[in-house]
Amino acid sequence: MTDHSQFQSILPAHAGAADISAVRPGNLAALLGRIEEAVDEETDAIRIDTSYDLKASNARKSRYLYELNRAMKSISNEYLVQHRDGLLRLRQKLARNEAAILAHLNAVNEVATLLKNAIQNAEADGTYSAGEFGWARS
Repeated sequence: MTDHSQFQSILPAHAGAADISAVRPGNLAALLGRIEEAVDEETDAIRIDTSYDLKASNARKSRYLYELNRAMKSISNEYLVQHRDGLLRLRQKLARNEAAILAHLNAVNEVATLLKNAIQNAEADGTYSAGEFGWARS
């Protein structure tokens, strides 16, 4: 049988009773702060930076969501009440982020539609198109 101890340092910790004592008030506050910072950065960048790396930003947000889910499983309701303001602030920032992402997606969709129509118009001379005979509806 092989010895797997060499891999223990790179494996994630197992969720269990030891994790419950690991969550402290400062840990959740710090985590919420990191999430807020990442969401704010993405929201601002979507609005002004056309070369912003959304894939990397999504990966970072996914990692923070995973950390937040783990932390939430191991804390009590009284502890959550202490961080109510931070959680509400995060919810507001996520709503603004969602609005920015939706605006970005709508703009991308509009540009794609314009390009599609321009290509179709450039390729069609109108001689044999289905639209000329009333068969196609746009």
